Amino acid sequence: MHEIVASIHMHSRYSDGTGTHAEIAAAAQQVGLDAIIVTDHNVLVKGLEGYYEDADSRVLLLTGEEVHDQARQPQKNHMLVLGAGAEVAHFAGDPQELVDRVQALGGLSFLAHPFDQDMPLVQGPDISWVNWDLKGYTGIELWNGLTEFKGRFSNWPEAIFYAYWPRLIANGPDPRTLRKWDELLNSGRRVAAIGGPDAHALAARKGPFRRTIFPYEFHFRTLNTHILLDEPLTGDLGTDKVAIYRGLGAGHAYVGYDLPMPTRGFRFWAKSGGEQVVMGDELVLDGEARIRAHFPVCADIRLLRNGELVQGYPRHDALNLDIDEPGVYRVEAYRKYLGRSRAWIFSNPIYVREGKSRQVHK
Repeated sequence: MHEIVASIHMHSRYSDGTGTHAEIAAAAQQVGLDAIIVTDHNVLVKGLEGYYEDADSRVLLLTGEEVHDQARQPQKNHMLVLGAGAEVAHFAGDPQELVDRVQALGGLSFLAHPFDQDMPLVQGPDISWVNWDLKGYTGIELWNGLTEFKGRFSNWPEAIFYAYWPRLIANGPDPRTLRKWDELLNSGRRVAAIGGPDAHALAARKGPFRRTIFPYEFHFRTLNTHILLDEPLTGDLGTDKVAIYRGLGAGHAYVGYDLPMPTRGFRFWAKSGGEQVVMGDELVLDGEARIRAHFPVCADIRLLRNGELVQGYPRHDALNLDIDEPGVYRVEAYRKYLGRSRAWIFSNPIYVREGKSRQVHK
């Protein structure tokens, strides 16, 4: 399969970001991303999708939106809508109706920053997801960069410190989000995970301090969603757009924190009998299955089944294990960076189901 690196979840001047689409694309080109998806609040910006390129690089810019009910107080239930091709913000008052409409349009729906928190210093509200009885959505935003930043400070000195030293912010997804993801997966649902910077490039001011929180280019070097495609990108907007959304919808993707070390090249797959699948796929257990993962460099690896640790591999660049139990298997990896072990890679799961032979002999 062919891997592309994409940044999902950012805002332009059409909502509460500070950059134009061309400026955001230029920042992505500087970093070397393959694709970006701009998700302005409650507006689907049309006419700006396409490849932005110069003599040295190109990036595919797509537009979705972050939908929420603006009349609701307090604010909750933000949803990333991708690939729907039509404005759906007017359905935000009923999250289930919104998901159903997106599904009917052939789009994808991801619950944005599921566990958020308020920012009393700047009157920022808690915008967590609360309607967990929802059905039919594509997945969740497992790791949100802005949400993590909000959780790092409770006073102005801390806020200023992290504004100037943003490389120290990221540790990993909110543990509550990880637990909720595993809970959803264990209930039998297929829930794809993505990660996003939630970039705004906001101009911040406090006394003599002036700082952009944070430049798009910095965001694009950090938290990305790596997508596996059946074929390389072609350079054609229509073809490549379909391929990217197909990969995201299938969960053929992983979340990579690319600042400590690029994660490109990670793979996670499983084989049983004559069938081989990648993350996001289902595998029917034929006696035993072999779970394998490859990493670009050594890391502290964890293989989990149904949210519980199966085996750890400290300082390894590969995982190779025979299993005979069905379950939802996923991989996490951590690397030391700036004096601390930090989350590095989170795979989407492989769904290992019971084979017919095991079911017959129960």
